[in-house]
Amino acid sequence: METVTAERTIDAPVPMVFDWMSNAHNYTRARWVVTERLVTPGVEAPYGTGAVRVLWWTVGRFAERITSYRPPHSFDYDVYRSFPPSRHEFGRVSCRDVDGATHITWTTTFELAIPVIGAAMTRLVARPIMRRAFERILDSAVDDLRSAAADDSSAQRQ
Repeated sequence: METVTAERTIDAPVPMVFDWMSNAHNYTRARWVVTERLVTPGVEAPYGTGAVRVLWWTVGRFAERITSYRPPHSFDYDVYRSFPPSRHEFGRVSCRDVDGATHITWTTTFELAIPVIGAAMTRLVARPIMRRAFERILDSAVDDLRSAAADDSSAQRQ
């Protein structure tokens, strides 16, 4: 198993960042995610506990279930089906306040389920690709939320 972690600090309030990150449709703002579909809404929110979402990335297809939803601090997910096939141990997105900004930590642990070469392919190929994809999604969050926070701030001044 390999763990991928991507982190970013965004100059926007925690609830705004959490809302953006928990709505997987926003991931399509990055070129790495082609489409996203919410198959089953969650209990307390569309992307809350129990939600099932399917994402087509340029590198594969991932069916995910939200296993824990703690707004505005974190949510956990499990990839229960994927192509290429993989074993997924854990996924979490967490948000915490840092002097009025939000620090995001996105972590996932997985391994390609390919006999003999799966561990090596995960380490050498899949891990760097997933890290880059997570970083591009976080870049999109920065761009969108910077604009939204600026709009919100100017609206409050008026």
